[in-house]
Amino acid sequence: MTISTLVSEEMTRRSWIRRMFEEGLRLKAEFGAENVFDFSLGNPDVPPPARFQAVLEEEAVKTGAGLHGYMPNSGYDWVREAVAASYAAQTGLPFSRHEIIMSCGAGGGLNVVMKTLLDPGDEVILLTPYFVEYAFYVPNHGGKAVFVPTDDRFLPDMERIDAAITPRTKAVVINSPNNPTGVVYPRETLDALGSLLARASARTGRIIYLLSDEPYRSLVFDGLTFPSPLPSYENTIVVTSSSKDLSLAGERIGHIAISPQTPHKADIEAACTFTTRTLGFLNANALMQRVVGRLQGEHVNARLYEKRRNMICDGLQALGFQFVRPQGAFYLFPRSPIQDDVEFSALMRKYRVIVVPGVGFAGSGHFRISYAVPERTIERSLELFGKAADELGLRPPARS
Repeated sequence: MTISTLVSEEMTRRSWIRRMFEEGLRLKAEFGAENVFDFSLGNPDVPPPARFQAVLEEEAVKTGAGLHGYMPNSGYDWVREAVAASYAAQTGLPFSRHEIIMSCGAGGGLNVVMKTLLDPGDEVILLTPYFVEYAFYVPNHGGKAVFVPTDDRFLPDMERIDAAITPRTKAVVINSPNNPTGVVYPRETLDALGSLLARASARTGRIIYLLSDEPYRSLVFDGLTFPSPLPSYENTIVVTSSSKDLSLAGERIGHIAISPQTPHKADIEAACTFTTRTLGFLNANALMQRVVGRLQGEHVNARLYEKRRNMICDGLQALGFQFVRPQGAFYLFPRSPIQDDVEFSALMRKYRVIVVPGVGFAGSGHFRISYAVPERTIERSLELFGKAADELGLRPPARS
């Protein structure tokens, strides 16, 4: 075989998100883009903060030696210091630039961290439903993904996690606010998970790291404040990006933040810097580093996503759909009204509505909606969801 056996096998499990996105493109070509309602891709469409354009233009016109050349693989020192100051203010922990490594988005950062931590055969616990790429990142670095279901509210199930931990467990990945469910993990859940991992680390005789993927942490609703896992567990490593909080998904800029409390922080920082180079990233984008270094504390207007959350949730609830109401990100993960979520997504395509079947997130029996779309798309789609609900006998009877 020309390509590797692993990649060949993984390609057969390619992202349902991309499959549905491509199906949406086909339908748009046939019926016109304005007549297709595509909820497949989590592509942020809320504009970046107002300051972004001004800062970008100021940085882009600067001249001088080295502005577009290599810098240390971990990133500009002053940018890392700015990011560290933000973490120190948010968490009360003594962050310095030595705990920060700039990365090519959160995806690049997660691969850097996994390359740093994993030996062949090490196990990484993924909580289902989960962002589909995690299961491809883990074997990139010789690891084995272990899937552990969340509870009926999509929160970590401590008993299941504890039962899944073995002497080979090296990390647990969490994602809050969550893709695909929109659930935000509360402080008490993070504290319980931190206590569990501390006990399990002592039991197995090796540190189990908590990897927290946080690209949506600025997108929280209902007056909530995002609870960071850093104060809950000393062996936490955060990976995040500016893809969602600044709407810069295509710029691929993010960072890794290593807890100042973890005993091996210097080794991890040095190894992450090394693997940033050896994986071929070399360094995060120079221009975008300078931009985000000046935009710490800025983020998009989350209320725009909250308004859309309310529109889609209220509309689908009135039609009889069941779901856990999301508290952040821009995803909704309702129960499929029929057992086969792939069949349900096919039914919705008949009405030119594109949703992603839950099986693509190890969440069979559900489907994902990304409401990073114009309000008009949501408004018009609800009529079509209603037709599907009527076809399935789902809509509750009108009250007399």
